[in-house]
Amino acid sequence: MSDQLIIFTRYPEPGKTKTRMIPLLGENEAARLQQHMTEFTLKQAKKLQNNMSLSIAIFYSGGTEQLMRDWLGDGVIYQQQSNGDLGQKMKTAFERSLKIGSNKVIIIGTDCPELNSNILSQAFEMLTDSDLVLGPALDGGYYLIGLNDLIPELFYDIKWGTSKVFEQTKAIAQQLNLKIGCLLALHDIDRPEDLQIWNGIVLAGIE
Repeated sequence: MSDQLIIFTRYPEPGKTKTRMIPLLGENEAARLQQHMTEFTLKQAKKLQNNMSLSIAIFYSGGTEQLMRDWLGDGVIYQQQSNGDLGQKMKTAFERSLKIGSNKVIIIGTDCPELNSNILSQAFEMLTDSDLVLGPALDGGYYLIGLNDLIPELFYDIKWGTSKVFEQTKAIAQQLNLKIGCLLALHDIDRPEDLQIWNGIVLAGIE
């Protein structure tokens, strides 16, 4: 069975996505940002897929599978995100992927445009001799998590959406004596002040 890259995203319905950007951009432009960032992330995933045996799974909220397929096309797996907080959603995603026989499994979101196919490749390579791979975000969260086996403890008692997420996750991993691989710290695009990072990438024509 091949490795799997899971992308967490949301259907870009105005008013229901990138809500922290709405005061600056308005509902429609915030949804358009979500659309563009998801498409950008999927493009990086497909670049990686050209160089290794890899399945891509889109775990989505909002919309329907048909709407997601009409938007992002075929050639990827579509799964609706489970109920619960972010930890529960990620734990369930890992569980589903590993249950069907995937070897190395990585979950990313769509908020980190600095995350390219080279860094994704490095993350999969790290999983060869690490139990856990994390990509720390500069806001204190993480933009990537990779596992070879389900480790439920990593998804409990975490203050999701805060600057403590990465450190709390790392502390749990250390308590479990896991071998941890860490990638470069990168920016997440969550708040209006972060938009300059995204705009710089777009203007540079990076794909």
